[in-house]
Amino acid sequence: MTRYAPRIDLPAIRAIDTHVHVQFDSTGRRALPDALLDAMDAYFGHGPQALSVDELADYYREREMAAVVFTVDARTALGTPPNSSREIADGAARHPDALIPFGSVDPRTGAEALSLARRLVEESGVRGFKFHPTVQGFDPSAEEFRPLWAEIERLGVPIVVHTGQTGVGAGLPGGYGLKLRYSDPMLLDDVAAEHPGLTVILAHPSVPWQDAALSMAAHKANVYIDLSGWSPKYFSPALVRQARTILQDKMLFGSDYPALTPDRWLRDFDALGFPEPVRAKVLRDNAARVLGLA
Repeated sequence: MTRYAPRIDLPAIRAIDTHVHVQFDSTGRRALPDALLDAMDAYFGHGPQALSVDELADYYREREMAAVVFTVDARTALGTPPNSSREIADGAARHPDALIPFGSVDPRTGAEALSLARRLVEESGVRGFKFHPTVQGFDPSAEEFRPLWAEIERLGVPIVVHTGQTGVGAGLPGGYGLKLRYSDPMLLDDVAAEHPGLTVILAHPSVPWQDAALSMAAHKANVYIDLSGWSPKYFSPALVRQARTILQDKMLFGSDYPALTPDRWLRDFDALGFPEPVRAKVLRDNAARVLGLA
């Protein structure tokens, strides 16, 4: 095992994709049960083939980009073991010029989640953590998860948390039992308020709670928004307006690969005509600062 240390040449890259999923590991374990992955393919119109960590490094190098890579640990809610965050970190350590690893822990495992979070940061060098409250089946504002947020705050790395509707379970009876209310961004307002040293990245335009997410990012210095999972041509007018102006330092490019490719996202973003200084912030500079690369 090699501990990850970033070697991102910022002037040499044009963007940092802050939201990239690794769908399988070397043991063949997949990030989600087959039924959910199949439903996601149908929801997103059968996106590109999922890539290994090594393949993702080549994919992003070809595009003169870096990428934040992660999985989601939902072992309790889904009853299946996750693919390996440690293996993702090991893969990123082989490609520190192109990849930035985030870990994932299952909040519902209690003290085990805190211990794993510490090991992933201290031993593997992950640069943050990914959570998906709807898939993991937890309310991030609940008292029982405060020790986890405090521990990650102490470790000094950000969290990226899914907000809004999701393609996971979409179109299945009962949505596979997954509850969208856990992904209301206002549940994270408590977390950001109680842990001011913790950087909270609200993943995705938070449909149907977009205005709440914008309010949080404007109100709290430690709250950011990643713009992944939706083509920019579907962004709300309020999101576009505030990304250009008062929240231009709070917005992060993300694709949600393989659900959406960075090529498609960037093509549609260019059509919005952002001024170049703001465009540079959204695509690269804000993420470099938040991830401690600048």
